[in-house]
Amino acid sequence: MQKIRLAIPLQTDSIVDGPGIRAVVWTQGCGHHCKGCHNQETWDFHGGTLYDIETVKQDIKALENHDGITLSGGDPLFQAQACYELAKYAKELELNVWCYTGFTFEQLLSMKEKDPYILKLLEQVDVLVGGRFELSQKSLNLKFKGSRNQRIIDVPKSLELGQAVLIHKYDQEKAWTQKYQKPEFLYI
Repeated sequence: MQKIRLAIPLQTDSIVDGPGIRAVVWTQGCGHHCKGCHNQETWDFHGGTLYDIETVKQDIKALENHDGITLSGGDPLFQAQACYELAKYAKELELNVWCYTGFTFEQLLSMKEKDPYILKLLEQVDVLVGGRFELSQKSLNLKFKGSRNQRIIDVPKSLELGQAVLIHKYDQEKAWTQKYQKPEFLYI
């Protein structure tokens, strides 16, 4: 039976990992090691727990009032085959699929010969948040991404055109008056 290594069981009811109410698949394992990453505990490829893909599918099937799933981590592209199976299943259930990765869209296209499941996974993804987290470009005012260099990509259109097509409705940063402006770091 096919397995996937996850940091935690399927997280439900997220409102910060894409639009609407989402379930998040927190994959375990990442080779990017971005400075300032907020999920460093997911870097270890031997950490987390192995789950049967069928078990995770049943968890997805049991979701109520969710708009979609988000593949995050870690980096889901390091487990492209298993994530493809979950994304394909979510699409069959008419859920939309978002995917976060440290790879750029262009890097993923160049890797599709090495791992054909990368393209298969992309074909099931609606929106890709791509690019490494860059601490120097971090902003707490961005929608659905952590640093300004990351791009939110319409994957079906991008695959059709062979180049990244950005979704601009998420580009605008939150505007704060001076009185309510958030600091870059919270000290406790």
